[in-house]
Amino acid sequence: MKELELTAAPAADPAPPRRTPRVHYGWIVVAVSLVVLVGSAGFRSAPSLMMDALHNEFGWSLATISSAVSVNLALYGLTAPFAAALMDRFGVRLVVVCALLTISTGAGLTVLMTQPWQLILCWGVLVGLGSGSMAGAFATTISGRWFQARQGLVTGVLTAAGAAGNLVFMPLLAALVEQHGWRTAVVVVSLSATAVAVPVLLLMRERPADLGLLPYGATEAPAPPRTDGSAVARSLRVLRDATRSRAFWLLSASFAICGATTVGLVGTHFIKAAHDHGMPETTSASLLALIGVFDIAGTIASGWFTDRFDSTWLLITYYALRGLSLVFLPALFDDSLRPPILAFVIFYGLDWVATVPPTVALCRRHFGEDAPIVFGWVLAAHQLGAAAVAGLAGLARDRFGDYDATWYAAGALCAVAVACCFALRGGRTPVATA
Repeated sequence: MKELELTAAPAADPAPPRRTPRVHYGWIVVAVSLVVLVGSAGFRSAPSLMMDALHNEFGWSLATISSAVSVNLALYGLTAPFAAALMDRFGVRLVVVCALLTISTGAGLTVLMTQPWQLILCWGVLVGLGSGSMAGAFATTISGRWFQARQGLVTGVLTAAGAAGNLVFMPLLAALVEQHGWRTAVVVVSLSATAVAVPVLLLMRERPADLGLLPYGATEAPAPPRTDGSAVARSLRVLRDATRSRAFWLLSASFAICGATTVGLVGTHFIKAAHDHGMPETTSASLLALIGVFDIAGTIASGWFTDRFDSTWLLITYYALRGLSLVFLPALFDDSLRPPILAFVIFYGLDWVATVPPTVALCRRHFGEDAPIVFGWVLAAHQLGAAAVAGLAGLARDRFGDYDATWYAAGALCAVAVACCFALRGGRTPVATA
């Protein structure tokens, strides 16, 4: 009997409790992700500052320079869904470090360029692929892996990091271009991309389970991740399944308009449009950075709202307000900083990418655990819309001599986005993809 008792005793020992650190490591991962996203946003902003410098030095048209931006924006979006699958397959840290080094290489090589195709290759292809690997799918992956509670808020904070990148880099790069030339600015971008890789290598971790933790706010461990199979095949399989859903097409259409009316038009051409009215480039770059300041507040607030209100109504509100502001913009430009243009910057800044948290929430609602990859494809639509308008706006400026028609067209597109979101309200939630 004693022997039986002694043999059974070990089975009665309780399992060791999970560690509950005072600060959940998920917040440290968020901090590292913020550094990455701030940097990637700043790196992508450089071409809009170099338009006049490249035009004056090489004689390239604005349409030619805009084509490099279009390629960058398109690849930024098309890379995102594959990057999400690669992060599942090979890990966030490896994918992000490789992306940062790709940006560093692309930006550094532009100092040697003499032909337009070299600008397209370096800034369009290399920087586009690198920055696309750290696009919205990255933020969705981090918030989904490390947080069960506060997902909307974390998504909003990480999305706002893009605005912070403009805040940090735009005035600095504008001053460098003006005082020391565009080559100095791109060297700074190249070195900064390399430096950002250091905290990723030192502090980034893949999942809470690697540290013996649960996701923040979770009461039980999530299902083990699927890491088998080809990342490309999985991305395409998820796309195939998602395209059977009405929600996917409505989200993609509205988000394509989001990209067209933000990074495609305002992010690429605002500085040049303001300069056409006599405003110095450093002043207009500072205004674009100020849009980033208010976007930080607007996007974080949008994440907070997303945790509490219907995401479709939030999107309807955001697109309607954005369309109104763009219709009034041509009448607000002046040769100096005046209250009307400042009011536009504040109002538009609050709405800049406030659409991201509710769009991510709707992807999670409709597509479950495949949401990061589905959002990557929705983001691809966002960037294709941005790429199309970045190029078309450059052509319109060369043809008509101003940007007025593009601002009115952007306002009309926002009305279409509102209609898509109304249609999304009537749709039923489809079965999550396998």
